[in-house]
Amino acid sequence: MATLSSLFVTRLYRAPLGEFKPTVDATELEQSCLVIAEDDEAGQEWCEENGYPGYTSYASLTDLPWRFPIFADLVKALDAHVAAFAEDLAFDLDGRALKLEDLWINILPEGGMHASHIHPHSVISGTTYVAMPEGTSALKLEDPRSARMMAAPARRKDAPEELRQFVYVAPKVGDVLLWESWLRHEVPMNMAEDERISVSFNYAWA
Repeated sequence: MATLSSLFVTRLYRAPLGEFKPTVDATELEQSCLVIAEDDEAGQEWCEENGYPGYTSYASLTDLPWRFPIFADLVKALDAHVAAFAEDLAFDLDGRALKLEDLWINILPEGGMHASHIHPHSVISGTTYVAMPEGTSALKLEDPRSARMMAAPARRKDAPEELRQFVYVAPKVGDVLLWESWLRHEVPMNMAEDERISVSFNYAWA
C-alpha cells in the first residue's frame, strides 16, 4: 500500500497578540501609529522619493520601542511569541537568542500594495495587525519551491492548502503572524477605502 508524507514543511504562526503579557491597548497602538506617521517628515519624504504607497517608518525611525512606551510593551509581547515559534521550529539556538532587529509601521491607503519580497539576514519575520478595514488585503504567501517547479502543471483550485502555490491569510486586528524570513510574501492592493495599518518586524540570531 502506498504511503504519503509531507516533507520540508513551511510553518506559519498565528496567535492573538494578547496571548502573552504585557497587554497592548489596540486603540492606543493605532493612534500612536497615526500620530507618528503625521509627525515623521523624514519618513514621509522617503516614501515620496521612493514611490512607496502610504507611509512606512522603515527608513526613518529605528528606535520606536525607545521613543514610545507602547512599542516597548509591544516588543515584550512579540519576544514571547517569537520564542514560542522558535520552539515549534525546533531551532537549536546554541545558547544565543533571537532578538529584535527591526520594527516599523506600515500604513497602506486605498490602492496601495507591497510587492513580493523576502527579509534577508533575519531568521523570523512577522506582522501584527492594527487596523484591518473590511475588504482590505490579505497577506499573500508564496510556495518557496516555485522557482523549481519548472514544467509542472498548475494546481487545481480545490487543492489542499499545503499544496497550493499561493496561500492568502486574512488576519484580524490584534493577530500576530510569524514566518521564517526566507518565505516570500506580499500585500496585494488594498481595495478598502480606509487605511490598513500594521507593525512589521524582524528577529535575528544574536
